[in-house]
Amino acid sequence: MKQAAVLLGVIGGVLGLIMGISVAGWIAFTGWIDGEVTGQLPVALDTPTNAQMLRIVGVVGPLLAIAGGAMAVLRPFTGSILLFVAAAGMFAAFGAGFFALFPVAMCGMAGFFALLGAATREPGGLT
Repeated sequence: MKQAAVLLGVIGGVLGLIMGISVAGWIAFTGWIDGEVTGQLPVALDTPTNAQMLRIVGVVGPLLAIAGGAMAVLRPFTGSILLFVAAAGMFAAFGAGFFALFPVAMCGMAGFFALLGAATREPGGLT
């Protein structure tokens, strides 16, 4: 269970980081377009109202997921808390879109596996 939590947490964190960097780039692009173009822009090119939160959660959430995944073997309870916080933060920021659910689901499953790993003693494990 702990090894699955490590794998899912790190992969979910990396996917979330890719998504967070993409969102930050889109926010920078729409901010640039907004400053350059005078006139009516399409709705898709509007800067989001919660742009600062998207930038912060787009970096902090995946870093929490990677740290929680790395902690899942030796400190599974703490790792599961970090993974659940990362999943909740990414879900709150990015919503239930198709690409957003992959890192959220991976971090949530990793947190669940780390929590199960904290309650069991696996053969061949470090603890």
